[in-house]
Amino acid sequence: MASQDNVSRSKAPNANDSHIALTKGALVTGITGHDGSYLTKFLLRKGYQVHGLIRRSSNYNTQRINHIYVDPHNANKARMKLHYADLSDASSLRRWLDVIKPDEVYNLAAQSHVDVSFEIPDYTADVVATGGLRLLEAVRSHMADNGRNIKYYQACSSEMFGSTPPPQSETTPFHPRSPYDASKCAAHWYTVNYREEYGLYACNRILFNHESPRRGVTRLGFAGDYMEAMWLMLQQEKPYDYVVATEGSHTVEEFLEVSFGYLGLSWKNHVEFDKR
Repeated sequence: MASQDNVSRSKAPNANDSHIALTKGALVTGITGHDGSYLTKFLLRKGYQVHGLIRRSSNYNTQRINHIYVDPHNANKARMKLHYADLSDASSLRRWLDVIKPDEVYNLAAQSHVDVSFEIPDYTADVVATGGLRLLEAVRSHMADNGRNIKYYQACSSEMFGSTPPPQSETTPFHPRSPYDASKCAAHWYTVNYREEYGLYACNRILFNHESPRRGVTRLGFAGDYMEAMWLMLQQEKPYDYVVATEGSHTVEEFLEVSFGYLGLSWKNHVEFDKR
């Protein structure tokens, strides 16, 4: 298990430390989330050393990555390490970049609940929008000071399209309808700005719904495939923005009908709805 004690030993970074392997290194925010766990597993299989940034909180939850966590004191096996940092703290982002010296940065962290974003709009904007800007600036300044190249990935959301009618593509105008949607739009345009103004290899990925055993039944597409798409974006010669989605559109009811039908059951007899 990814114990809190093991992580806390990495909370005071020193730029003279060496935390990276001879292979590629990746820095992942939101590593304990749905997408972060699948991306980490994929990168480890590719031979990466993965460093995750996590917030220190009273609710310490690493459930989605416990199956791939190795005690960092086992230097021969540990290729995933966790460090305390926060997208609201620019200094912590820059310090860890100086220590880890990653080849790729994947920004997946967010307050991602649309309804909750109406209740805490300031916090949502600070983490999702300004947090993305802080990380971009930390990457830019680290590269400028150290003469290194880093590829940057910004996770965006199909929620940014809001009420814009389908089909949607990379050129479809955004019409955000919540503080979360608007914050993701801001992070998207910050990424475009840093790519165009500073020549940063920076990509936006607008991800449509995806599903896995680690998530509730609200996303339809397989998360593992989508995480490979993330990685492929950073392996191209030039950075672009991409929409990642399945070709067809399906309702949750269709998903239930197929799943339960495979077992000869009717989903209506087994599914309860949360009216919230």
